[in-house]
Amino acid sequence: MQKGLSLTEISLNQVSKVYKEAKATALADVSLEIKQGEFFCLVGPSGCGKSTILRLIAGLEKPSAGEIKSPEEVSMVFQSGALLPWMSVEENVSFVCKANGFSTFKSEEQTTKYLRMVDLEGFRYRYPRELSGGQRQRVGIARALAVEPKVLLLDEPFSALDPLTTDELHKYLLKIWEETGKTILMVSHLLEEAVLLSDRIGIMKKSEIKHIVAIDLKRPRNDESKEFLKTLETVKKILENQNS
Repeated sequence: MQKGLSLTEISLNQVSKVYKEAKATALADVSLEIKQGEFFCLVGPSGCGKSTILRLIAGLEKPSAGEIKSPEEVSMVFQSGALLPWMSVEENVSFVCKANGFSTFKSEEQTTKYLRMVDLEGFRYRYPRELSGGQRQRVGIARALAVEPKVLLLDEPFSALDPLTTDELHKYLLKIWEETGKTILMVSHLLEEAVLLSDRIGIMKKSEIKHIVAIDLKRPRNDESKEFLKTLETVKKILENQNS
């Protein structure tokens, strides 16, 4: 967590989400607080409600019950990057800026700033089909950041990428987090990834957050160190106990 920050950025108070047509409960009385500048990860089996929490915070869906408090300035990065294939890298980023009311000059300024931050300024005139999977995801991150959100939501953004590309993107993401001080809430299907990146991990099962684990490891973290492996084993045991 960024030093000196302790104000609550996001809060969920007994939030439930029920899809009546499917007769399915996605979330059941979930309460959670995330602090300003915190890097928080949600982990758990498929269908436990992780992505639903992100969509509710982003305002893409409304809760069936309970209360959600979060800034209006929220951006989301999807698993696929979700770039518009008929637009260049530059256009994909500036389009979102203009849609948020930025002037042409400001949109261009923001586009350059964040493409530079993810080391893709030299690719601004290329199209998504001309990029690797990792590059497309970096464009997605740049696009999300260009509108200056207070909160960055990431829905399993690296799950479709190879290990080397994922490792590279972890470094980019941590660099961005440290430089911008954004609050980050990320859904992951990998415990190793969650322990490597986050301040705290929320462990979910059957539509509920069952346990929250603080990761007390200094950064930069070494995923081969004894301290890291010990922490990972502790989190694994907690997850296994929830699933037993």
